[in-house]
Amino acid sequence: MTEQFKALMVNKTEDDFSVGVKNISFNDLPDADVLIKVEYSSINYKDGLASIPNGKIVRSYPFIPGIDLAGVVVSSQDPRFREGDEVIATSYEIGVSHYGGYSEYARIPGDWIVPLPENLTLKEAMVFGTAGFTAALSIQRLEDNGLTPEKGKVLVTGATGGVGSLAVSMLAKRGYDVVASTGKDSEHDFLHKLGAKEILSREEVYSGTIKALDKQLWAGAVDPVGGEMLASVLSKIQYNGSVAVSGLTGGGNVPTTVFPFILRGVNLLGIDSVYCPMEVRKELWSRMATDLKPSTLLDLIQKEITLEQLPETLPTILKGQARGRIVVKL
Repeated sequence: MTEQFKALMVNKTEDDFSVGVKNISFNDLPDADVLIKVEYSSINYKDGLASIPNGKIVRSYPFIPGIDLAGVVVSSQDPRFREGDEVIATSYEIGVSHYGGYSEYARIPGDWIVPLPENLTLKEAMVFGTAGFTAALSIQRLEDNGLTPEKGKVLVTGATGGVGSLAVSMLAKRGYDVVASTGKDSEHDFLHKLGAKEILSREEVYSGTIKALDKQLWAGAVDPVGGEMLASVLSKIQYNGSVAVSGLTGGGNVPTTVFPFILRGVNLLGIDSVYCPMEVRKELWSRMATDLKPSTLLDLIQKEITLEQLPETLPTILKGQARGRIVVKL
């Protein structure tokens, strides 16, 4: 086994902030049960924040970002995993306070690791990544609260982003009539290819005015945007429908009233993919390899990049320039 390997390191001092590929050793990795040879990672919004000085994601420096990874076990002190096992690790403290997936090797606690399901490759697992897991959890929570294809149309906001694009394709695979909302006119063909039946502009979902109750349009919604967009969506959900919210790219404040909840029985479902229990996590990854795995999964890849391309690519997700998923080949 090589003593030196490559990793993307971010560092911050009083006078400087840097992002670059460095050679490190196994002694530089944190202690944990399982050593993994990382094959693939991906880019998420949190990873973009980790690449800037004031992103408020990284808790101490120097640090290796990357909240997702998939690879092969090299050695393990955890009896649940053996050398040669293919595994996935996302969420928990990975890429936030525990060295993450932008490294050729990673040490991860066994309690944070999911065995790679059958019918899923390591690359496909990272096309999903945290974004796909969040979309899958959103769909499961909606269905647990009564959503079925027969109930009506389902809205997906921020539909060209990671969570949004995967939610569109997963819902379409499940037979839902998907309405995709985007501010990118150039991406309509992309969304139709993923399975969207109808495409709305952002302004058609939120015009700038929020009514306490508006016309009932959708049986449910997957919303990774939040903010005023979420308030507008809530006012347009059908009686006893639900909205699964997982993000705040549109802001953390939601200027709504109690009326959608007490007059229409609308459910606002919070989606936490970070500390989701392991039994639910394993069940969802199994679904992502079967009934939630769209035939268009690989079409979601905007591009596949190397570790060396990360510094120039990470800022694009913060600027809203990313479409679908960016996969990192280690």
